Amino acid sequence: MRSIRRALILFFAVPGAILANPWAEVPGPIKGPPRAIGETNNGCVSGAAALPTEGDGYLVMHLERKRYFGHPSLIRTIQTLGKRAHETIGVIQVGDLSQARGGPMPFGHRSHQTGLDADVWFNLDPGLYSNADGWRANIPAPSLLNRAGNGLDRRLWSTQHARLLKLTATIPEIDRVFVNAHIKRELCRTVRGDRSWLRKIRPWYGHHDHFHLRLTCPAESPECVRQPPLPAGDGCDSSLSWWFQKHPPGPTKPEPPKPPMPDACQVLLNGD
Repeated sequence: MRSIRRALILFFAVPGAILANPWAEVPGPIKGPPRAIGETNNGCVSGAAALPTEGDGYLVMHLERKRYFGHPSLIRTIQTLGKRAHETIGVIQVGDLSQARGGPMPFGHRSHQTGLDADVWFNLDPGLYSNADGWRANIPAPSLLNRAGNGLDRRLWSTQHARLLKLTATIPEIDRVFVNAHIKRELCRTVRGDRSWLRKIRPWYGHHDHFHLRLTCPAESPECVRQPPLPAGDGCDSSLSWWFQKHPPGPTKPEPPKPPMPDACQVLLNGD
């Protein structure tokens, strides 16, 4: 809460201060072999590619943010997902990937820094984007939760959402998929037959209007820091129950200092 308060004070005291970010102002990707560097919340990407802003089965949203860059493996993965979705579901809406050289964003995410993360909106209604402006910035990403936030909105949630998540989680390069805990619980309740893909579906804060896919570290990126492997099983156990329990507030702890970015990222930021 205190960090949010400090951010609000800074925003109103120094207009534009929060948005000032050298990583958001680079002229474009660095050429050369693609490399994901560092951790997803403290890293960068070299040799990034731009995702075409529309393709077979997908549209990129919020073009004004210029967050449609990623490691080429991520670009191929989204294109694969778009093609899969187009065959059975329709056109998906792709949110933020990374900036041209990755790195921290001025707002919206702590991760998405190494070119291996992407958001996909849960909106499957083509009518919501038929009147989009040129930047596709005037379209909301509708939440799948009810107004109380304690369950799914049954008017919006459908088997198509479950199908889209399965299409995503069964792409081999994808390491994990973050969704709201209520969505994970619904999948645990309803999925029959093969449930192995549920292991990749991980509950996390927010993620009620989109899901977040993350790739494994590419083999040719030795500087990429891998996340711990996922636990065995489908994730429909006590680890999921934890999200629906009341947790008394603990003592306030100071935020640990943020570790420095990898040296290779500073070189990348300063490059032409």
